[in-house]
Amino acid sequence: MHIEPGVVDGAKIVLSYVTAAGAIGFAAKLALDTIRLDGVVPLAVRSVIATVLVFCFFQVLPHYPVGVSEVHLILGATLFLMFGAGPAAIGLAVGLLAQGLFFVPGDLPQYGMNVTSLLVPLLAVNALARRVIPANTAYKDVKYGQCLALSTAFQGGVVVWVAFWAFYGQGFGAENLARVGSFAAAYMTIIIIEPLVDLAILSAAKALHQFSDSKIFQPRLYRAAT
Repeated sequence: MHIEPGVVDGAKIVLSYVTAAGAIGFAAKLALDTIRLDGVVPLAVRSVIATVLVFCFFQVLPHYPVGVSEVHLILGATLFLMFGAGPAAIGLAVGLLAQGLFFVPGDLPQYGMNVTSLLVPLLAVNALARRVIPANTAYKDVKYGQCLALSTAFQGGVVVWVAFWAFYGQGFGAENLARVGSFAAAYMTIIIIEPLVDLAILSAAKALHQFSDSKIFQPRLYRAAT
């Protein structure tokens, strides 16, 4: 979901610095929460794994330009379930930055918009999970409907933010409306795919019970909230 260069430019791009600062600040709070609960080393291990995965989501997996942006398979809800909100947020922010630095430097001016469009939906997933997944349920035992709700929150949030940046930068002309619509239609198909990926990964996690006490995954993956 990279915002294309030129969609927002000039003085308008300053807003992206503000939104990115707010989103990164909240993500930092989530990271600190992880440190308080699990320690520095688990946060570091999970963040590194999440960063590598996000880099692969952007750079390795197929991605296609559609309308005002690109369609990527970004499994934000999956990262949340496996590693927790703090490591997932770090992974999204750092993985996106690494891809820009090493492969697509032309995307760096849009980093504030892109990171906002990833982190704010992740924060929504973090809040929604507390409502749709009971405290006595380990994440490895979530159902399709719960995965679908989290995926819809993340992917829908990405679409909303991309649309916001497009309308903010280019207005509500017919051509821009069509480009936003085509991007939204293409991107929302990921909602069909991600819950199935989540369930497959969570099923694999059940078999890997020897990792239940490791630093690789967040404790909630294997144990209900205490």
